[in-house]
Amino acid sequence: MKSRYWILGLLLLLGAACGRSNNEEETAVPEEVSYNAFPAFSADSAYSYIQKQVSFGPRVPNTAGHAAALAWFIEKFASYGLDVQTQEFTAKTHDGLTWKLTNVIASHNPSASKRILLGAHWDTRRVADKDTERINEPIQGANDGGSGVGVLLEIARVISTADLPLNVGVDIILFDGEDDGEPEHARRNNSSQIWWCLGSQHWSNNPHKAGYGAYFGILVDMVGGKSARFYKEGYSVQYAKNLVDRVWRYGHHLGHSDFFIMRQTEAITDDHLFVNKDANIPMINIIEYSPDYGFGHYHHTHMDNMDLIDRKTLQVVGETVLFTLYQE
Repeated sequence: MKSRYWILGLLLLLGAACGRSNNEEETAVPEEVSYNAFPAFSADSAYSYIQKQVSFGPRVPNTAGHAAALAWFIEKFASYGLDVQTQEFTAKTHDGLTWKLTNVIASHNPSASKRILLGAHWDTRRVADKDTERINEPIQGANDGGSGVGVLLEIARVISTADLPLNVGVDIILFDGEDDGEPEHARRNNSSQIWWCLGSQHWSNNPHKAGYGAYFGILVDMVGGKSARFYKEGYSVQYAKNLVDRVWRYGHHLGHSDFFIMRQTEAITDDHLFVNKDANIPMINIIEYSPDYGFGHYHHTHMDNMDLIDRKTLQVVGETVLFTLYQE
């Protein structure tokens, strides 16, 4: 009789494990692993980079703020000794405009054969379509646009100045034209064209270097908000589950389990989708999006300003991405 109960218990346990839904929280399994040392990430520095971007005003393509930010990105990456190039192209918007757009590519250790791709978008939205006032005015985009760029600029500074050398090359790409998809009231349900992520769509089909490949990629988007939580985004799990699990494990190892939640959320159309689908590079997305309530309350509103930005959140994300690089 004991053996029958033991077998029944085992079957129930296996059934429970196999029946876990994507939305149920997982439990991180502690590991006895020796990790490589890594340099310090400065949240104050990342914060100042976001402030600088916001000082240019909204970075809507074909505006003065957009042009000023572009010039500053190029100068900043070059000042850290990275090889900088731009990828200029034109694209149509959902409402028929022709925009001149620019992706910025900054490379550290360009001769290394093994490369890691880090990405963020640098443009901001020209309407506040989720707001209740000033709906047709552009937003500051401190978090949606500014935070990801701020984190990557700080990573560029650190890997260029740290005494600890990296064993890989790093390519940082700032994608343009990510945030100009149709407002909610103007969605074209019968259109196969995706109006979001224009820069990553272009780059993924026309990489800056013929035959370019990367071992993996990490996209950071909306990574500076107060009380942000980061779930395992659906496309990231679909295309690069092992990498998602590894990065979330690293976050827990660093003491950031309150931020990196062991639970999956739905798939989000973002720049990483096209890098995965068209460039065939496994890329994950660290983004604030909850399976319970979706995007944060500030999303596509005028609340997306510097009051939202939290140094602790920047530290958590920047440190985890930097740690990931140094484990290669």
